Amino acid sequence: MDFVEINADLHVHGLYSGGVSKKMIPRVIGEQAPLKGLNLVGTGDILNRRWIDLVKRDLKDNGSGVLEHPNGTKFVLQTEVEDNRRVHHVIFMPDFSKVEELREKFKGKVLDLDTDGRPRVHLNGEEIAELCIESGCLIGPSHAFTPWTAMFKEYDSIKACYGKYEKDVHFLELGLSADTSMADRISDLHRLTFLSNSDAHSPWPNKMGREFNRLRLKEVSFQEMEKVLKRQNGRCVTLNTGLNPKEGKYHKTRCIGCLLFFELEDADRYNWRCPSCGKPIKKGVYDRIGELADLEEGKHPDHRPPYMHTIPLSEIISLSLGVKNVYSVKAQTKWEEFVEKFGNEIKVLLETEFNELKFLDPKVAEMIIAFRENKIQYVPGGGGVYGKILPPGKKPRIEYYKYKQRSLSDY
Repeated sequence: MDFVEINADLHVHGLYSGGVSKKMIPRVIGEQAPLKGLNLVGTGDILNRRWIDLVKRDLKDNGSGVLEHPNGTKFVLQTEVEDNRRVHHVIFMPDFSKVEELREKFKGKVLDLDTDGRPRVHLNGEEIAELCIESGCLIGPSHAFTPWTAMFKEYDSIKACYGKYEKDVHFLELGLSADTSMADRISDLHRLTFLSNSDAHSPWPNKMGREFNRLRLKEVSFQEMEKVLKRQNGRCVTLNTGLNPKEGKYHKTRCIGCLLFFELEDADRYNWRCPSCGKPIKKGVYDRIGELADLEEGKHPDHRPPYMHTIPLSEIISLSLGVKNVYSVKAQTKWEEFVEKFGNEIKVLLETEFNELKFLDPKVAEMIIAFRENKIQYVPGGGGVYGKILPPGKKPRIEYYKYKQRSLSDY
């Protein structure tokens, strides 16, 4: 059997997790995935009993560790858990028997297993890894650099988090505020496979698949995906795709209240409390990686695939048409025209020739090419607020707090 390449978003959430759309159910996820161009999606939240029941109702178990929607969209059994240090971990499971096995192991250590889609496990990363590995599951850090619930907000290395199971961790999820050039400034991470997943809380194509991976494997099964993450026998990730990190909610160090940006030394000087409004300052991924890095620039190991920045098509359409709301009738009608014409959003964004795009809408086509050529400008995100995209030629206004050295006359 020859290798095939598929597009996979391996981390999403279901409606029982906090802040998630009620439309985020397996049936709708499966319907929307092909519109984005996704072949494989994580189930999300598969340790939750109510979610298990929905997954089994809407999807068919084909016995290979992968479930299938009636339209052919594949799902891998996946969840995210929070440990006792508020660090999040992505877990992949080979079949439902291992889902039940892990549920049994977590009993007594979890209070919200069947209430919250993302359970809080009263164990540390090493202890959770031990239980997962014993059950034949795969585990790695979620959105590894973000300041609230990531491994690197709590630890300075993979080993510090996972202890003696460090070498059994084969992947790291970058998160929306980082890419491979940033993460590969840390040479300790070079052995890992990097994943770019959406962590989507709604099924619409501007959220689900906003970050995805292109996987090279023989067939869509858990065993093949495991080989991809371990880069065995030619299986691998051939492309990481995601937002420009500047568009992520935690890229730059920023006050969560008045949204002033801060240089790292100024935030530290004020003990991470904004001198302007008194609210907390959140350390940005850019600065956190700078603290951890042992390399001036990202030096990619030979196995590292390209990373391609992307922008959801609805955002590009809104920008080109001057429409603020990506869910407006005008923007959504244009989005439907492009997807109906070219098959799915990924094809429109990454593959379709300019001459074909401009036949449908010259303004949108020009903006797609501008994004491909890295001409889009950004007001970077931070403090829990997404970055803002700007048309080519429009310079971003970024307001940093200006520290003033006091003079003797101030005292």
